[in-house]
Amino acid sequence: MSVKQLYDSICERDRFTLISGPCVLESEDIANRVAEFIVRLTEDLPVQFIFKSSFEKANRSSSDSYRGPGIEEGLNILQKIKADFDVPVLTDIHNEMQAPLAAEVVDILQIPAFLSRQTELLEAAGRTGKIVNIKKAQFMAPEDMKLAAGKVSEVGNSKVMLTERGTFFGYRNLVVDMRNLVVMNQFGFPVIFDATHSVQLPSASDGKSGGQPHFVGPLAQAALATESISGLFLEVHPEPENALSDASSMLNLPAFRNLLKRALDLFEVTKKWEAEFND
Repeated sequence: MSVKQLYDSICERDRFTLISGPCVLESEDIANRVAEFIVRLTEDLPVQFIFKSSFEKANRSSSDSYRGPGIEEGLNILQKIKADFDVPVLTDIHNEMQAPLAAEVVDILQIPAFLSRQTELLEAAGRTGKIVNIKKAQFMAPEDMKLAAGKVSEVGNSKVMLTERGTFFGYRNLVVDMRNLVVMNQFGFPVIFDATHSVQLPSASDGKSGGQPHFVGPLAQAALATESISGLFLEVHPEPENALSDASSMLNLPAFRNLLKRALDLFEVTKKWEAEFND
């Protein structure tokens, strides 16, 4: 599938878009285990699965936190995932120099929330011709995401996705304003809801992010009920309690499987609502 075909599929909402994988690449084995589990789970389902994982996490609160294997080793792992499982892949980039390197491997370049206003980074991602997924910063209004998307479009790339991941509510807490999904959907780009980062408690656990994963399901279902999203972003790990990043917000494999079934049922219901309304 070409990048254009992938983007068109996400835009058309003919299938549920699932962006999923471990928060950060810890090992080739863990990446393979997660990818194989999701591929087998979704092979007979109307799901567009996109494997995601970061080769580097550049925004850790503590210098002692695990950041990832780096761009060279990380892209090698992502290339193998893409080839072995025949799935599109997504990863974060943090500066302009990483954009063309990552674009040699991945289908979607993701702009982290804390960099979503960085003009040169957005432009560099846009120039690669890949799909650019911009995460809404926790301090940004949804209307501002139209301007962020415009920075990509202005360099000749209209393949943009917008992702909601919660808004700061005081210190070390996030809330999700479901109106944001409706607002961003009006800009003409597909909208994704990141249900696992939205339950984070930033820096709440001795310099590391805490989390409330029991809220992932309710928030994901509420987001789908807005009829404004193309799919979900869900981070998953075989053993979240032992994960090297975002251990408190990722889902384990059984919880992920159960949530996906409910999400698919609700996604199909909302498509029927939309069809009935348009009639």
